[in-house]
Amino acid sequence: MSETQFNRPIRVLVAKVGLDGHDRGARIIATTLRDAGMEVIYTGLRQTPEMVVNTALQEDVDAIGISILSGAHMTVFPKVMALIKEKKMDDVLLTGGGIIPADDMAELKKIGVGELFPPGTSTADIVTYITNWVHQNRNF
Repeated sequence: MSETQFNRPIRVLVAKVGLDGHDRGARIIATTLRDAGMEVIYTGLRQTPEMVVNTALQEDVDAIGISILSGAHMTVFPKVMALIKEKKMDDVLLTGGGIIPADDMAELKKIGVGELFPPGTSTADIVTYITNWVHQNRNF
């Protein structure tokens, strides 16, 4: 599915939550999504879950991608998911990547988090996943 089949570009918020100061991967993903025709909002470092969800709401994004290398994924993703549900943003994808053990990925998926991508994942796979999810779950 190509980006041109939508009425507008897919909008994705890329975020770094907490004290994790390593943003190279987030920047690569942001650039890749932009090059694929998506509108990307990159929040920068040291965001709180509240800041991320509020920005996502204000920017009317289709997806939130969190890059996390700090080991706080079992705190960050559930908090962001709870805020998404609280704000009734049920049609917004929460996805991400980083250093997340497979068992934790499975637990996060049980609470509604989308695919999580470890280091080394093909950027084309990430673009395809977001595009397909938005096509199936958003109406614009």
